[in-house]
Amino acid sequence: MRGILRLAACVLGLLSSVIAKSSTGDSVLVVVDPDNRDFYNTFFTGLTSQGYQLTFRAPKDEAPLIIADDYPTFAHVIYFAPETKTPAKDITPQALVSLAKQNTNLIIALSPKQTPISALAAEFSLVLPPPGTPLVSHFPERDTPRTVVPIAAPQGNSIVSGDLAPIWFSGVPFALGSNPLLVPVLQAPAESFASDVETDAGAGAIVDAAGKGGEGLWAGSSMGVVAGFQVVDGGRVTWVGGTEMFSDEFAQKELPGGGKPGNERFVQDVARWTFQESMVLRIDETGHHLVNATEPKQAYTTNDDIVFTAKISKFNPETDAFEPFSDINDMQLEFTMLDPHVRTALPPVPGQPGTYSTTFRAPDRHGVFKFVVDYKRKGWTHLHSSTTVPVVPPRHDEYPRFLSAAWPYYTGAISTSVAFFLFSAAWLASDTRDSRKGKAKAE
Repeated sequence: MRGILRLAACVLGLLSSVIAKSSTGDSVLVVVDPDNRDFYNTFFTGLTSQGYQLTFRAPKDEAPLIIADDYPTFAHVIYFAPETKTPAKDITPQALVSLAKQNTNLIIALSPKQTPISALAAEFSLVLPPPGTPLVSHFPERDTPRTVVPIAAPQGNSIVSGDLAPIWFSGVPFALGSNPLLVPVLQAPAESFASDVETDAGAGAIVDAAGKGGEGLWAGSSMGVVAGFQVVDGGRVTWVGGTEMFSDEFAQKELPGGGKPGNERFVQDVARWTFQESMVLRIDETGHHLVNATEPKQAYTTNDDIVFTAKISKFNPETDAFEPFSDINDMQLEFTMLDPHVRTALPPVPGQPGTYSTTFRAPDRHGVFKFVVDYKRKGWTHLHSSTTVPVVPPRHDEYPRFLSAAWPYYTGAISTSVAFFLFSAAWLASDTRDSRKGKAKAE
């Protein structure tokens, strides 16, 4: 009996470690051509085993709707129909942008062909090469087409597991713009370039441009093949240069040096980040009060010593709950009135998980101020909090009785008063003596 109970406990523990939940929901709409659906069984099966509810739809079907009554009907959308030039009316670039703003997460695959989705990429600060120029690399030596490229897994990237094998890729690269919301995930190899599949005609132009100090956009590791986009106060969007990366073929394809590629784990990591399972933070509570007090004030006085506290949690997909998080060491607090008057570190409080606190002195200026926390780091959910509070000058009975800086004035006033008193006394005394002398002479 004990053996059965132990076995059941192990199975439940294994299931709890496998099933992970998203912080925004489990419904997923997969837009894919029915003829290509079986190509991605490994990826889709992995999502299903994690507890996601997948709904499939052809790109030209009218149902199920992505947006109904201006409200998203799914928590996540996977768009695996990059070569469709005329999708359904509700699958438009404007609709996808609206979804991202409403906290819907998107995985969007690109194609070397020119499509409406290609035009949408520019809205996310991605620059695509000319149509028909996929990523090409002749290294390392292999028996695959030159457009099927093994790419080393990124190192030091919080989104992707650190010990991944190289990843097979086939598709279109893109240049990353300067938008701070972009999150690079996987870069092209240094020896790769974007070129015509048949002739390599673009290679010479790229070399000439690089040699003359030109753009050289479509060569080397400056190109990206997978990139994320963290919408402010919204969802996450991941752009992928091709759908083959998610295919069963690439997940099992042997690497040039032997061994299994890292595609399966890589696409799982990308999906976990996109679907807001990992690297999701939120501010649960903020508070402020005077030093040696506990209740907040409706208004503070200039030069008050103020304590500001914030409580931050991180989403744990294993427990499907937010838990206190104290690993942020570079967060700041700003006390602003148009411009920051105080900017100070907001460190974690030892012994209080998830609590961050700092003490500062209010500036010697009255007005309407804000406590502002604005934490933005690539890959992590943006944290923003703003609390308005007035700062007023002291009341008439709150000023100190004597000011140390005014002692010269006090001394001047006292010395003047004493001198005037002595002068008056001397004057009056001398006037009395003169009057007595006059009377004596008259007698």
